[in-house]
Amino acid sequence: MYSHFGSASAFIIFDTQTGAINTVNNQDLGHAHGMCSPLKALDGESVDAIVVGGIGVGVINKLNMMGIKVYRASLDTVQKNIELLNSGALSEISVDDACGHHGGGGCGH
Repeated sequence: MYSHFGSASAFIIFDTQTGAINTVNNQDLGHAHGMCSPLKALDGESVDAIVVGGIGVGVINKLNMMGIKVYRASLDTVQKNIELLNSGALSEISVDDACGHHGGGGCGH
């Protein structure tokens, strides 16, 4: 089962150029609903793309404003999703595909 970006306990950061893997704990885990700060959550790490199982509109907007693209996870392992991202096979999530209180939107988890 996937969790939303803001409620994930940690993030795995993969450097596509070097192959280095780093795990950071979510530094914004206690935020109020709808108030997620992606930069704080990622503990200041710089990323170009995020692969998630679910995400809300506000966080997509914040990430996109920071130049970060958001993609929907396809498979259940990090390695397989990295391979799909590198090959261009993952779908980018737009605000139209975001979770909307689990009653609508594109929230598929």
